[in-house]
Amino acid sequence: MAADVKAWVDGTKGYVNDLRLEMRRVTWPNRKQVESTTAVVIISVFAFAAYFAVIDSLLRKGTNAIFSFFTGR
Repeated sequence: MAADVKAWVDGTKGYVNDLRLEMRRVTWPNRKQVESTTAVVIISVFAFAAYFAVIDSLLRKGTNAIFSFFTGR
């Protein structure tokens, strides 16, 4: 039982040490890079939203026209 706890503690310490080493290797983006990629994401979201709104509108009008044709309204 004590050996299991010691192994768990040693494993956790090893994991944290490996995590620290890996985090030192990370290259973090600067503020300008974050702002530019954020702008691209926001613009992309609005572009896709507009695209899907147009497609949704066309599909809605098409299905309404089909239903109207078959129901005679």
